This record gives sequence, C-alpha cells and structure tokens, in this order.
Amino acid sequence: MTATLVAHDLAGGYGHRVLFDGLDLTVAPGDVIGVVGVNGAGKSTLLRLLAGAAAPQQGGLTLSPSDAFVGWLPQEHERTPGESVAGYVARRTGCARATADLDAAATALEHDAPPGGPDPSDVYAAALDRWLASGAADLEERLPVVLADLGLPIGPGEAEQVAMTSLSGGQAARVGLAALLLSRFDLVLLDEPTNDLDLDGLDRLEAFVQGLRGGVVLVSHDREFLARCVTEVLELDLAQHSHRLYGGGYEAYLEERSTVRRHARERYEEFAQKKADLVDRARTQREWSSQGVRNAMRKAPDNDRIRRRAQTESSEKQARKVRQMESRIARLEEVEEPRKEWQLQFTIGAAPRSGSVVATLAGAAVHRGAFTLGPLSLQVDAGDRIGITGPNGAGKSTLLQLLLGRIEPDEGAASLGANVRIGEIDQARSLLADEAPLADAAGALLPEMTPADVRTLLAKFGLRADHVGRPCAELSPGERTRAALALLQARGVNLLVLDEPTNHLDLPAIEQLEQALESYTGTLLLVTHDRRMLETVRIDRRWQVEDGEVTEL
Repeated sequence: MTATLVAHDLAGGYGHRVLFDGLDLTVAPGDVIGVVGVNGAGKSTLLRLLAGAAAPQQGGLTLSPSDAFVGWLPQEHERTPGESVAGYVARRTGCARATADLDAAATALEHDAPPGGPDPSDVYAAALDRWLASGAADLEERLPVVLADLGLPIGPGEAEQVAMTSLSGGQAARVGLAALLLSRFDLVLLDEPTNDLDLDGLDRLEAFVQGLRGGVVLVSHDREFLARCVTEVLELDLAQHSHRLYGGGYEAYLEERSTVRRHARERYEEFAQKKADLVDRARTQREWSSQGVRNAMRKAPDNDRIRRRAQTESSEKQARKVRQMESRIARLEEVEEPRKEWQLQFTIGAAPRSGSVVATLAGAAVHRGAFTLGPLSLQVDAGDRIGITGPNGAGKSTLLQLLLGRIEPDEGAASLGANVRIGEIDQARSLLADEAPLADAAGALLPEMTPADVRTLLAKFGLRADHVGRPCAELSPGERTRAALALLQARGVNLLVLDEPTNHLDLPAIEQLEQALESYTGTLLLVTHDRRMLETVRIDRRWQVEDGEVTEL
C-alpha cells in the first residue's frame, strides 16, 4: 500500500515552549526527507507528532489512506529488562501490537456487540488485515534468517530466550537494524537510525532506505548517510524560530542554505546601512535648523525684520526636511537581523607531553567467553593519531581498555607510558551517567574549579540552569556528550580517546569537534564509523579490528 502523510500548520513543543509552528509538510511515496537542526530544535518532537504519538499544539495531520501502516522507530537508549530479542523485534516492527489487536478482536467475536457499537466482524476483519500487513504471520520464520545474515550469534529458536540486556551495544544496534529490515511499514519515521551501526550496518541501512517505495522521514547526524539517502531536507532553525524545506538532497541543501543565509545577512546590512544614513542626515539637518534659528536671533539687528524673516524661513525649511527624513525612516521596511545559532566553541585542554612511548602491548590477549582478542603486539607513540575501525563486536572497545590499563591481559603484557594524562569519551558516556546532579558530578571531576566556574563552563557547552541541577542519568545522550566535551576542555590531556564521539551530537557540534581535533597536538585514538569524520580528521595510522585481530592499514 502506498501512503501520503500531510501536516497542516503544525506546531510542536513542550509545556509553554513552542519549538516550531506553522509547519506544512507532505510526505509522499518515494520521498526521503531528512530533518536537521541543532539539538533541542524539535526534531524528535516532530517525528512523535507525525507518528500520532503526541498531540500537536496547533494544526493537524491527514493520512491517506487512513489505515496506512506508519512505523515510528524512536531512539532507544535503554533496553527494557526482561524483553527478549524476539519480543523487541515484534514490538519495533508493530507486529506485537497488531497481534494484540487481533487477539482482542477475536475475543470480542465471542460476545454480543454493545448497542450502537461497531460490528465485531468488521473490527476483526480490519485487525486481520492489519496483522497480515505488519508481517506478523511469518515473522517467526523470517527473524532467524535476518539475524544470521547480520552475523548475530543467535541460533534458530533462541531469539525468544536471549534477553536484549545481555547483548553488547553493537549487537543491540544490529538487532535494531534487523527489526527495521523485517518491518513492512507503508511510511517510515526514523530517529537517529545510524547510531552505533558499523560500516556494514550503515551500508545495509542505506540500501533499505533507498529501496523503500513508501515515504520516509528521518533524523540523522550522519552526513554521509544524509548525502546518500535523502531527497529533501527540512531544517528546523531554533535561532530564527523558523523552518524551511530544501529540495535536491543534502549537498544541495548545504549550498542553498549558505546562499539563503548570505542573502539574509546582506539584506539586513543593506537595510541597517540605509537606516543609519537617513538617521545621520536627519540629525545633521536638525542641527542645521537649530543653529539657523540661534544665528537669526543673535545676529539680526532689531530693526532688520526682512533678514530675520529670511533666516526664520530658512530654518523652517530645514525643519521640514528633518520631518521628511523622519518620515522616510518610518516608511523603511524593517528587516530583522538574522540571529546567530548557538555554536559550541571548543578546544581540547593540553597537558605536558607524555613519555615517547604512550602504550605497548606485548603478546597481549583477552578472553571473553568464546571471544578472544589477540595475541597483539602494538605500540602507541607520543603524537600518534590513530583511527580505529572494524565491525561491531570485533573487539575495538576491549582494545582501548587494554591499552589504557583498565583491564589486565589474560596472556602477555600491557603497559601505559610515563606521564600519560588520559581524556576519554567512551561509547556509553559512562563518566557522567549516575544519579548525581550534573554540576556536582562535573565539580568532583574538576576539583580545582569553583562551583561557579564549573557552571560557567557547562553553560558554554549549552548546559544551563535547567540542566546542571538534573541527575546525570536523566540527561539525554547528546547532553552527556557535551558535558564530557566540557571536561576535555577544562582538564589537560595528552592522550585523547574517543569512542564513537559523533553519536548524539548535532551537525554543528560535530564540525566543531573536528576543528578542535585538528588543532589538538597530543596523541589521539579515535574509534568511529562516521565516514565524513574519517575523511576530515587528520589520521596518521589506521587500525582495522576484526575477529579479535588488529591489522595496520
């Protein structure tokens, strides 16, 4: 079934705060609309409204046909305790809901219909159509095939027993991808689908999106994914409190946005210059008029009425010119000055240089159940800039922990060099993930700073009064990432370790991070699947981690 979703005059936000309003959007079959904007601009809010999961503050939605199957896959930062892989996939594909509705309709058939209510047979027929459309009928048979294709170690019949909480972050991301590949939605809403996916997963996701016949609305900060998939870009501009739909794909959006912003700035500067010139001329003529009156009163003899009248008429003429100039100023069409978006101004604090050898592994191996990393013999020298890539579950995070001395090798030796000061953003953002308020947690990690200075630092990273008093665990992953970046700026480091740093950061913050990495002079270990970042950030060495082995490319 093909479906079209139309939003009319939509407004969304939370509480009394309006994030966007007056938004009109049509999602037709074949459209792939990427939604971009800074964190907090309302991207996830918009997807919730389009999915019907929240009510708009204004406006409405029209879905044609009205029974089209709309799939909304929000960001899921936590896995539900006790939920199995099969249960997770059934929920994410909509099959669980369709099955529950079908069971309820079947039960209703056994009872008499309430007076004035719908015919139970009609309700059951609609529920059956929905159940079949969702793919629930053969989901159990399709699931193990897709899991095996994605390389997940879950055999046939095991998906009901394996808990989502028992999987690693990378494995959970692949199960999320499996749910998407198994879905049969008429229209798809995706919120950050690229987070935690490896390069193979990204390729599969791109092929899936490109192969859909139905419409797609997606939120993503992966620039390469946007460039390859989207046909239009909807920008939510928080600073201007505006929105604009750009056609032609992501690269065309970047070019047109730059042109639009330049023209807006030029229009304002032209208006401001014209207004300043008119105000200047009015002021000058006002001064001439006042001076003329004073001169006429002072210099003209008492009996020289003709000369006094001439002076007065001249002054009145100047006054008329002043009024005309003020009228021209009032008639000027006001052009509002474009407001600049808040930008992350970020540098990485430098510590004195470490020893010439930062870390070494000598025949080091780590055993984790059936998985083994190594044995590895590697050396990281001061000033090395190493990019680390590889599929999920290959051992990248274990390798980092081994190099940093966080875990002991089961075989061989691992050592950290002298005077190494580590700055780290791990994949789970665990440094700031407990129940302590953000200001207190950051203050404990920055004992040399006063509480006021800590709050000022966090504010520079967009974390203000409504953030610093909240428990770290209640902050969004993007907010915790910005807090971790704030710590990197305040604490001097000479070994910087970043594990998927672009996850949950908005596009301006990612670009600012790349600039900060360019000026950073210490040792860098960068784990990322962000293809644009791998192209942009200067890397001297590249390690590929796969099947527990490390290959230098």
